Amino acid sequence: MRGDAAWWLAEAEQESAAAAAHGDILFHIGPLPVTSAITTAWAIIALLALLSYLATRRLEKVPATRLQNALEAVVEYLEGHFGSILGKERAWQYLPFLSTFFLFIIISNYSGILPGAGHLKGFAAPTSHLGYNAGMALVVFFSYHYFGVRARGMAYFKHLADPPYMLPLNLVDELVRPLSLSLRLFGNIYGGEAVLAVMLTVLPYFLPTFMMGLELIFGYIQALIFTTLAAIYIAGATEHHELVAEDEHRRHRGPGPRAQGKEVLP
Repeated sequence: MRGDAAWWLAEAEQESAAAAAHGDILFHIGPLPVTSAITTAWAIIALLALLSYLATRRLEKVPATRLQNALEAVVEYLEGHFGSILGKERAWQYLPFLSTFFLFIIISNYSGILPGAGHLKGFAAPTSHLGYNAGMALVVFFSYHYFGVRARGMAYFKHLADPPYMLPLNLVDELVRPLSLSLRLFGNIYGGEAVLAVMLTVLPYFLPTFMMGLELIFGYIQALIFTTLAAIYIAGATEHHELVAEDEHRRHRGPGPRAQGKEVLP
């Protein structure tokens, strides 16, 4: 664990030094440097905000525009996917959080394979930078703990020491989660861009086209994996509360007709 954390910090420092050496820092906001990955992330956020506004400013029960149709299809797909993990009710509750991550990550992944993405000043895929992925992983880490505390109170943390001798291992498991999320996404996106750049240099015609097709698939898969793991963490943090609420509902409702010895007609 200590070795992995040291490697992670060393990679982040090397990335920052490389950005400064190659002039990737565009300008500063006070003491904070603004890099190409940050400006690209701002552009993606602005694009998502614009699409959301255009699709929802005139909502119709029967969609009249292709944009509303497309976004409704995306929402229905994500609702079904996360519903299989969280259940329908909780899927709707956490859908804005999870779908925002999914849309941002998949567009970020695809931005890295656009023509000239590795050479244009002020343009770089955010998910190909470890620091950006680490930031998103930390947001997920603190968010699912917050959701757990909101659902179950401070009793949420009891699972860490249940049984007591598992406390050290459970703490390590919790701390490894953001590291795993960020490194998995960073390794796949950065590695794919590096392979594609080499192939464009060696064989600039047919093979890179095939690799770009694979990158489209991998970009989708990585966005799905990141948000699926986030949904699993949220489900684990809030599941006990949902089961208790369901048991209380059944208790207040009383036993069913069969349990009372009554015959139920078909």
